[in-house]
Amino acid sequence: MSTTESTAPTSSVSPAATMRAVSQDVLGGPEVLREVVRERPVPGVSQILVRVHAAGVNPTDWKHREAGVFLGQPPFVLGWDVSGVVEATGVGVTLFKPGDEVFGMLPYPHGAGSHAEYVTAPARAFAHKPSQVDHVQAGAVPLAALTAWQALVDTAQVRPGQRVLIHAAAGGVGHLAVQIAKARGAYVIGTASAAKHDFLRGLGADELIDYRTTDFAEAVGDLDVVLDTIGGDYRGRSLRTLRPGGVLVSILPTGTSELAEEAERLGVRGVEMAVESDHAAMNAIAGLIATGELRATIAGAFPLAEAAKAHELGETGRTTGKLVLVVR
Repeated sequence: MSTTESTAPTSSVSPAATMRAVSQDVLGGPEVLREVVRERPVPGVSQILVRVHAAGVNPTDWKHREAGVFLGQPPFVLGWDVSGVVEATGVGVTLFKPGDEVFGMLPYPHGAGSHAEYVTAPARAFAHKPSQVDHVQAGAVPLAALTAWQALVDTAQVRPGQRVLIHAAAGGVGHLAVQIAKARGAYVIGTASAAKHDFLRGLGADELIDYRTTDFAEAVGDLDVVLDTIGGDYRGRSLRTLRPGGVLVSILPTGTSELAEEAERLGVRGVEMAVESDHAAMNAIAGLIATGELRATIAGAFPLAEAAKAHELGETGRTTGKLVLVVR
């Protein structure tokens, strides 16, 4: 856990120093979140201590808050996105030095803890923050952008001219996936409510489907790639829109073989993935931000003490872009 003191502190930061964090003692709704004072972590070997300026809030946060998922029973501090400044480095760190502005994703799932004033994590979970964006912008990016990158680039290997369908295209992962797919030269189709179509056209989407009035499975076909961010019956219906040899990547892993088996019967490929920390991918994402090809849309920014409000808004399912906690 990123908020746990290392057994081999190598920094000048006192282990007795404290910090504010948002924690919970029981599973439940947003009301279980509370601001607490915790011991400040100390970086171990190959780790950095980051003074958090902003941290994204993602659907996985409220799912863990409510059900524990991979983290089990509380107490725990949520948050995987982080943008901030290196406060100290552990033994063996060569990529960063104190004072560097960095952004990244803490190791998923057991590295949670960025909804706090300080966090430690492996140095290679981070990249230098692009100077073109502030910490709020940068803090919104890592988990969602890494999810999109690892799905579209690493797994599906999207190439120029391919037809890519992105479900929930205006959401946190979706709106970044649209931009990444466009940067790869793809023809991008998105599902979203009609009110969000202009927003998505502004991001480069080529074709949009109002899921409230149109069945996407009847509206499109001959697809090379589908990014499933919804699950449920969207998976089976999406498989039938793929051309032979096409691939559906689901970011909602179930741990079963059902998707792969159904896909194989249809002559396509279906895979489930969980996002991973990735220094090289973070550098690639930073490059897209620097060139203006990728930018997070901020649906709302809240002070750390109002984390519950961010969760409440996120759980409506109606936000466009990302929610962020402003820590400093």
